[in-house]
Amino acid sequence: MIQIDWNSVKEQLLYDAHNPLLFNNGFFVYFLSAFILFYYLFRNNYKHRATVLTLFSLYFFYKASGSFVLIVILSAFFNFGVSNWIFKVKKKIGKQFLLFLSVIFNLGLLFYFKYTNFFLEVLNNFSSLKFDALHILLPIGISFFTFENLSYTIDVYRGEIEPEKDVVNYMLFLSFFPKLVMGPIVRAKDFIPQLKKDYFVSDTDFSKGFYLIITGLIKKLIISDYISVNLVNYVFDGPHLHNGLECLVALYGYAIVIYCDFSGYSDVAIGISKWMGITIPTNFLSPYQSKSVSEFWRRWHISLSSWLRDYLYISMGGNRKGKFRTNLNLFLTMLIGGFWHGASWNFIIWGAMQGLGLMVNKLWAFLFGKIKIFPSAVSNFFFTIITFHFVCFCWIFFKASNLDTALQFIHQIVYQFTFDGAYEYVENYKYVITLIVIGYIIHLIPDSFQEKIIERQKSFPLVYFVSVLFLFITLYSFFKSAQPVMPIYLQF
Repeated sequence: MIQIDWNSVKEQLLYDAHNPLLFNNGFFVYFLSAFILFYYLFRNNYKHRATVLTLFSLYFFYKASGSFVLIVILSAFFNFGVSNWIFKVKKKIGKQFLLFLSVIFNLGLLFYFKYTNFFLEVLNNFSSLKFDALHILLPIGISFFTFENLSYTIDVYRGEIEPEKDVVNYMLFLSFFPKLVMGPIVRAKDFIPQLKKDYFVSDTDFSKGFYLIITGLIKKLIISDYISVNLVNYVFDGPHLHNGLECLVALYGYAIVIYCDFSGYSDVAIGISKWMGITIPTNFLSPYQSKSVSEFWRRWHISLSSWLRDYLYISMGGNRKGKFRTNLNLFLTMLIGGFWHGASWNFIIWGAMQGLGLMVNKLWAFLFGKIKIFPSAVSNFFFTIITFHFVCFCWIFFKASNLDTALQFIHQIVYQFTFDGAYEYVENYKYVITLIVIGYIIHLIPDSFQEKIIERQKSFPLVYFVSVLFLFITLYSFFKSAQPVMPIYLQF
């Protein structure tokens, strides 16, 4: 007779701060299996389906961050109520006041958890006041669901959407587990109407979902994690211990690490959503193929860059008030976007550099946009290389733990660059370098090729999908690190 250890089962079901539930957690397989079962049972009634999905999403967030799930619930009820109130109030001043309350509430939560200690440190450095840092844990995903709450109430205020009348649907919009902890940032006007449609998953949806889930897991769990653990992390932890060549390879490695980490997680979220009959917009479009910084931000973290454009850049005046204000608005938007990523001077510097890059793009297009000196293929290649290396240079500040480390990293590349020991270096890190190259090759795969694979998969038998899954598990077991590597954007 099989004996069940109920204490062990209980421990598995409760939140564990040392083993939060994410896509790379073993418990996620059981979670997803149970969810698919219940979701399928209630698939024909959208209200029951939404309730099941909401409960599983809230439980997912509880397993990922413990009691912080209460913040998601509180913010959902608050913004649900305020948005309906904004819609009912007739006078503009009343609507503005309620919108102001929503902004203060949402940004207040974000400020307290994410920026309190940063500003206490600033006060300590620039005044005679001395405050002790507070012990404040950052709730997972707070930056993402804060932006979703703000976009929703702003859209209601602008009259672009009517507020949702069912609090369960709004709770689900905010807590939807595939995208809750790391995005993509979705808009209520795109998401909530899908909940009310009949459940339908086409052969294309299933095939695309499978493709995105497998390739996303390969990018995150194999390529990104292995390169991080075996090269990038310890080079960035002590750049003074490595010569310029080693630092440069680590930088190229980090560029593919952050892409594979974040785009991989986004792909898994989009793929799982496809299997639920829900479409989440693409979040990455081969960003390192960009020919300008402007194009890079149309391809990188698309849900964030479009949010910053629609709710920050345009609100500040966009490009409607002359060239100087346009450039100032671009710079401030990226500066704030950098600060959104984290309470650190490094992120502020990173955002400022991105803003300056956008301004230079505007100036270059104005001065030389119509001048053709080289064939398009040559100039496109040239600008792609320049843009890629500018982005990589900025990643130094994004990745380094502090400004001193970033400057030391740059110093090593500029002043300590040597090919001495290069052969031994390549030999010792052949697997890491191979995965870096594979990562860039994957990044260069055209979308048309991916669509062909997705289309052909539709007619393949079940044994194909099982075999691919088994092959991935085998490959993952070879590259798996001793400890799970937390997703990079989990800290934001």
